Amino acid sequence: MILPQLEQGIHGADVIGMMFFDDNLYCLREGDPIGERLAAVAADQGILLMVCDQCAVRRGLADGTFEQCGTGQVQAKGLVKGVVAGCFPQLYEAMGGSPPDQVITL
Repeated sequence: MILPQLEQGIHGADVIGMMFFDDNLYCLREGDPIGERLAAVAADQGILLMVCDQCAVRRGLADGTFEQCGTGQVQAKGLVKGVVAGCFPQLYEAMGGSPPDQVITL
């Protein structure tokens, strides 16, 4: 898992953002130990934590409608501090000044 490496500063790559999809969103709920650790590392290292807006709406972890998905109008709720909801247009905009060298997805 990448989290211990980020916490120890030994990951070897500059992580600028993480996008969460499907049931992976649940680890970012307020109070979840993994989510709280991720939020602390993200705040310390300037890492964007974004959840798929449509996935979040489906799971009750965002305020918004399916029609608003992809527009930037969906707001994350019930998640650890600093998490935002969005889709690829918002992800690309957020990373526009630092486009990634690699994208890793699971």
